[in-house]
Amino acid sequence: MSSLSVYHVSSPEIPNKVLTHFEDIVATLAEQGVRFDRWEAAVKIQPGARDEEIIAAYQARIDGLMTERGYVAVDIVSVSSDHPEQAGELDEYRHSQDDVRFFVTGRGLFNLHLGDYVYAVLCERNDLITVPAGMPHWFDGGERPHFVSIRLSGDSHGVVAELTGDDIARRFPRLED
Repeated sequence: MSSLSVYHVSSPEIPNKVLTHFEDIVATLAEQGVRFDRWEAAVKIQPGARDEEIIAAYQARIDGLMTERGYVAVDIVSVSSDHPEQAGELDEYRHSQDDVRFFVTGRGLFNLHLGDYVYAVLCERNDLITVPAGMPHWFDGGERPHFVSIRLSGDSHGVVAELTGDDIARRFPRLED
C-alpha cells in the first residue's frame, strides 16, 4: 500500500504524520508542488514483457502527460535484486528538470527534502510521482530492489542528478524489504 510519512529533520526516527489514504497523500503532496497519481494499464501486462509492450499498455496516459508537461523522452527503468550496487549508500540530489516515475511493478521510496521536513513517499504498483525540478530528494529501492518503472523526461538525453552534498539521506530510515 502506498504511504506518505512526514518527518521533521531533527527527528528522523519518528514521523510526525503517516498517511495511507490515496486522496490524503495526493492533497498533502500537491501542497508541496508534487504530483501523485494512479494509472491503470489499458491491457494486461505479462511477466517478462518487453519495454515496448509496457509503454504501449500506458501509451494514452504517457502521451497525455508528455503533451501537458512538454516531456520528450520515455524509457523503462528495470532494477532487480541481482543488482547489489542499488543497495549502497544513499545521497541527496536534485535535477534540473522534473523527476517523473511511474511504477509498473515493485516499489520504491522517494524522500523529498523540503525545508525542515522530509516527505517519504512509498510508491508501489500503479503509482506515478512527479518531483519538481530543483527539489532535493533521494530514492531508496530497498536492500533487495525490485521494480519496473516508466520514466519521463523533458530532455532526450535523460535526467542528470546533481548531488547536494547534504548527508541527510543517511540519517533517515531505509526502505525495508
